[in-house]
Amino acid sequence: MKPATVFLGEMTNREVEAFLETRHTVIVPTGATEQHGPHGPLLTDVLIPQEVARRVAPKIGALVAPPINYALSYPHVGFTGLVHIRISTFMALIEDLCASFAASGFKRIIFLNGHYDNTYAIAYGCANAAEKMPKDVKAFPVNYWDGLTAEEIAEWSGLKNGLHANRAETSAVLAINPNLVDMERANAEFPPFPEYTVNTGPVHTAFFFTSPGSVYWATKTGTWGDARQSTAEAGERYLEAGVRSTLAVLDNIERTFAAMPPR
Repeated sequence: MKPATVFLGEMTNREVEAFLETRHTVIVPTGATEQHGPHGPLLTDVLIPQEVARRVAPKIGALVAPPINYALSYPHVGFTGLVHIRISTFMALIEDLCASFAASGFKRIIFLNGHYDNTYAIAYGCANAAEKMPKDVKAFPVNYWDGLTAEEIAEWSGLKNGLHANRAETSAVLAINPNLVDMERANAEFPPFPEYTVNTGPVHTAFFFTSPGSVYWATKTGTWGDARQSTAEAGERYLEAGVRSTLAVLDNIERTFAAMPPR
């Protein structure tokens, strides 16, 4: 007997039809193909949300679609191995996927994102698709880290810990598949940022989003953080934090939709 799976790409069309008789949610892991320091695989930003999606799917009655591997990586222009697409192409892809999943019968289309630079383009692609979908279909992005607690952010992220090819990402990949990480080359590097007097969000937008090659400019190796102490055990904790984060955000999103009056 064929074993059950949460992965849409491993199912037959009849299995999908049976799923859609009672459930209507699909998770689309979305990442990038770009450098992750001298030690991490190019698909790091795909592998992590895909693994989080695998763990989240049974808890919310969802399927996991094949991931989006090519997306927006303008800050990494200059590094070997980068494969990215234009913003207009990416948004068109999101829009077409929304329409296609909706036509198949899915009513919740969740783009579980592992690459921050994609976030707004996913949201606007979903907005463009909304008028082409039934009103009961909702499509939206969720970054797997969006619901991390303040304590978890302090441990894994931020300027202190770094945000790219750091301990968190490297450890997560070690937990998923240790053969993909070259720990002998794991390094520590931090861009020479000044002391900030404001929230770093708008600075991040101004420097990274609008400046192709900004990571190549700011780092020698592409690492932003310290990957040398990465372990599979730490990665398992980070992945589980990502699961809790994603579930919490999805719960809040659904409660928001439910709270709105009909129009």
